[in-house]
Amino acid sequence: MRPTGKLHLGHLLGALKNWVALQESYQCIFSIADWHALMSEYENSRELRGYGIDMAIDWIACGIDPNKSILYLQSDVPEHLELQMFLSCLTPLGWLERNPTYKEQLREITTRDLQTYAFLGYPVLQAADILLYKADAVPIGEDQLPHLELCREIGRRFNSIYKRDVFHDCKAILTETPRLLGLDNRKMSKSYGNTINLSDNEKDVEKKVVSMITDPRRLRVSDPGHPEDCNVYSYYKVFAPQESEACYEWCTKALKGCVDCKRNLSKHINQHLAPIREKRAQLEKDKDTIQDILTQGAQKARELARQTMADVREAVFA
Repeated sequence: MRPTGKLHLGHLLGALKNWVALQESYQCIFSIADWHALMSEYENSRELRGYGIDMAIDWIACGIDPNKSILYLQSDVPEHLELQMFLSCLTPLGWLERNPTYKEQLREITTRDLQTYAFLGYPVLQAADILLYKADAVPIGEDQLPHLELCREIGRRFNSIYKRDVFHDCKAILTETPRLLGLDNRKMSKSYGNTINLSDNEKDVEKKVVSMITDPRRLRVSDPGHPEDCNVYSYYKVFAPQESEACYEWCTKALKGCVDCKRNLSKHINQHLAPIREKRAQLEKDKDTIQDILTQGAQKARELARQTMADVREAVFA
């Protein structure tokens, strides 16, 4: 994950819960991708280190265990950039220009200039992130499958050019996750400012939930609603599934107004976030320990990375 701001419910449901579960079956490597963040946040670079510490706090509060997994800051492992350089030399420009996420970001994000050499080439660094550890699997959503396939293609091209089997294909671990839209019915994103953050206090959560856009066709409390078209109802199915049927009924029969419905939802979200908040509060008191965890994680990551780079240099120069 890129440390570009506070983590939100989308991160929790879309990735972190899955990551926590994967620790029981895999040797997991979790990277706080600050080099990737720098590609879009180069004008606000002084904030990235703090965001990285906050991200580590969120991860550990959600259940990432440094005793089971490797947790580190990407920039503390320089082999990422070294491998990116080798891979950049052989990655065709056309592969990068066709990247759908790159085109989407250029369209959607207008507050900063992303038409840079680094941003165009970020899939190469992403491939280096995976190939550096010779990963067997990567947990991703379906929208990221093109990125993983590009990573495979870059690895295959390296092997083909240098006639060595340095890299192997890694599989995708696809997990069905609830699709939560942001407060404004767009994709939940830090860039859009439409998130409910893991670090939000109870009052902030209630204020944000009450501001959520609801069924546009329900203009008065007495009008029957259409839950299938309401983002609030999708949140009920995730955070209060035991009340989703009741929510459907009071909405379609106009038994409860949208504001009361949203205030009730905020209570359930706050209950869900309460143990994370408690753990976060403990971790924030000892940020030196968090830094030690990241330092030790980087040392473990570098042991693996150095082995890969020795294979890469031998393939290229021997």
